[in-house]
Amino acid sequence: MSRIGKKPVLLTGATVVVNGRSVQISGPKGKLEMQLPSGVTMEADKDQMQLGADVATAEGRRFLGLARSLIQGMVTGVTLGYKKNLEIQGVGFRGTLSGTKLNLSLGFSHPVIFEVPAGIKLTMPDQTHISIEGSDKQLVGEVAACIRRFHPPDSYKGKGVRYAGEQVTLKEGKTVG
Repeated sequence: MSRIGKKPVLLTGATVVVNGRSVQISGPKGKLEMQLPSGVTMEADKDQMQLGADVATAEGRRFLGLARSLIQGMVTGVTLGYKKNLEIQGVGFRGTLSGTKLNLSLGFSHPVIFEVPAGIKLTMPDQTHISIEGSDKQLVGEVAACIRRFHPPDSYKGKGVRYAGEQVTLKEGKTVG
């Protein structure tokens, strides 16, 4: 049995609705849904949830820890939410937010336009900082990675889109000699 899977999931500020193998968790930040893997069982009380594995199948034991971690992440997402911060560095590199479209000037001959998916709140305190918030941990990380993928940090000058606090090791340029 999984050590992680044995721990109960505390439901502080979240409500759970179980419908067959489907689990819906809702809270102040939103509502998320997932399908339980086969072989994993769940018992929900008022303030906590306990997952168990069908010991007859290896699949249940295999997915117990994963299912518990995913449900714990969902509870954290609907109660507290997830947040990623990006920085844009480089001369002339900037971004603007208009509605659900993020317009980035990243040194190309054309602007890069990114459509913000549903469930994500994007804010820009200034033209070089992007804040991504949402209740789904995977979606927040994927949006941050997609924006960073447009122009990752250059290894010689450090220009590009990077995570806040990310250390980029700069290479030394060629020497004439």
